[in-house]
Amino acid sequence: MEEKNNLVVVVDIRMPFWSMVVFMVKWSIAAIPAIIILFFIFSLFFMILGGLLGGFNEGTWAGHLGGSPGRGG
Repeated sequence: MEEKNNLVVVVDIRMPFWSMVVFMVKWSIAAIPAIIILFFIFSLFFMILGGLLGGFNEGTWAGHLGGSPGRGG
């Protein structure tokens, strides 16, 4: 059997203006939950990253910001 590869090029889409407006409004509304989900995923990632790397500021200027009594501050 021979495989045929047919190349298809879309040159125009005929869609009424108001139909496209409704489509884009639905698309925008559907993006809101996706953004919220991505926000929580990235928040969790950066909380874990901050927890893992949070102790590396000892001995640096950022580690002295608290002014602990043992360091004369």
